[in-house]
Amino acid sequence: MALVITENCTACDACKPVCPNEAIAVGDPMYIIDPLRCTECVGAEDEPQCKLVCPADCIEQHPDFVESPEELQAKYESIHG
Repeated sequence: MALVITENCTACDACKPVCPNEAIAVGDPMYIIDPLRCTECVGAEDEPQCKLVCPADCIEQHPDFVESPEELQAKYESIHG
């Protein structure tokens, strides 16, 4: 699954620099996660780094992008070649 940032986002910028896939961008008014680039850090880390650093606890599973760990790994490999 990809992750999604909820409306509780405070736009603190903690999540963007820790994303290994550059899937997080500045939105208006809150940050957004590109579900086509989000691998929940599979391939890079043991757990989603954005969720670890988010002080607002506003990052959740994206209900429209259900993917297995194998699919997330394949996505990570396609992004990083």
